[in-house]
Amino acid sequence: MDSVQRRSVSQAHWFSHVNGVHASPQMRAWLTDSMSLTMKLIARCERFRIQRLAQQRALVLADEFEEVALPRRVLVQEREVFLRCDEQPVVYAHTIVPLSATASDWPFFGTLGERSLGTTLFGDPRVWRGKLEYARLQAQHPLALRAAAAIGVELPTPLFARRCLYKRGKGSLLVTEVFLPSITTIRQSPRIAGKD
Repeated sequence: MDSVQRRSVSQAHWFSHVNGVHASPQMRAWLTDSMSLTMKLIARCERFRIQRLAQQRALVLADEFEEVALPRRVLVQEREVFLRCDEQPVVYAHTIVPLSATASDWPFFGTLGERSLGTTLFGDPRVWRGKLEYARLQAQHPLALRAAAAIGVELPTPLFARRCLYKRGKGSLLVTEVFLPSITTIRQSPRIAGKD
């Protein structure tokens, strides 16, 4: 495999419209929903939780640095979690924050632990939310590789993903959500209180 081919499978092509990824109607509904993904998942399972996999400084991915206005691949703050429904990982989420962002830009980011980032972002009126972008991640994309390694099984690919840029103060934050195949096995309509 030459360097151009390696680059094409390790970097995703991001589309501004969901039609670019040719998703099924069920997957399209997950990709395009504008409400908090955390809240949507909570309504569709008995027990929802965030499992933090990592939070550290790391090299920004090749298909991310321009999105957060970095001139090249440099270190960023990175957070990786699974969103679990009834203990099953259904979404792998990857968040980056440039090191130029200050504690006043994202005061909660370093202390989230296993709390939901999405709930925090949607609940803060000072947060500006950009437009969603969509991609199909091939098996050699770093996020597909990390998700598979964290689960401990080989995942069928491509994996559908979406990402969104957020701004608060002068700080940028990029959230990428990778939908795992298990997303299709959870309840598709919201749970009604007192009923199953």
